[in-house]
Amino acid sequence: MAATPPSSPPPSPPPLASSSSKARRLTPQLLKRFVTGCDVVICAYLGDDNLMIEGQQTLIDACEESGTVTRYVASDWSLDYTKLKLGELFPKDPMIKIKGYLDEKAAGGARVKGVHVLIGGFMDAILSQFYGIWHPETKSIRFWGEGTEVWEGTSYENAAEFTAAVVADREAVGVKRFLGDRKTLNEIVELFEKVYGFKPALERQGSLEELKVLMHKTRAENPAGLFYQYYWLNGQTLVGPETDNDKYREIKAESWEDFLRKRSPEELAQAMYALAQ
Repeated sequence: MAATPPSSPPPSPPPLASSSSKARRLTPQLLKRFVTGCDVVICAYLGDDNLMIEGQQTLIDACEESGTVTRYVASDWSLDYTKLKLGELFPKDPMIKIKGYLDEKAAGGARVKGVHVLIGGFMDAILSQFYGIWHPETKSIRFWGEGTEVWEGTSYENAAEFTAAVVADREAVGVKRFLGDRKTLNEIVELFEKVYGFKPALERQGSLEELKVLMHKTRAENPAGLFYQYYWLNGQTLVGPETDNDKYREIKAESWEDFLRKRSPEELAQAMYALAQ
């Protein structure tokens, strides 16, 4: 996606592929033509490391060569990966490398400055089937840890609203931190009772240390889900409590309670995929 100053509309860009496989075939020349005339480019790539690293680097270079783009919103929208080392939460390694790439270019005098939007975990994904936390058929929550760990979350919709506000703010560069809400599991259980009229049964899977052992042992079979849960829960990648929410007061943060009220218990398990419907 690209944002353009109203005073200088760009020539009509060529159509760009939306799939990862086609996106890899975009040439530097085509990308430069696409972004020329825009002042902000938002990257929403999602794919393998080649796309997320080399693909973004090619797009960043095209932005720089355009002569018009001044900000590049990287494909982030995640927990605070700036607190991670390479290899810890390996799906976030491309984000670490792209931030480093943008920082290095900026230090060398590049026109394009990086923007990195951090939002904790997506509420839509956390309670979906992907993570195996919420089970509507048994009205139960399976969890790791003690139940006192903070669950930081932002909905898809709220993340988009905060991103749009950042894009409209010409002074917004660097890391921007936003959250819809942050609650412990025990507090979220109370919200289930308040919103739905029942408390989910809690099924503790083990300690965070036991989760760490299991995620490395089963990495080949479950390459991402357990790693995400571990680093999301262990406090290392917390976005808050201090955020940039107050800089954009026109955006109302969607709380965990707000999120639950918009969906039935059964719909929570499919929320991650609702955008495709």
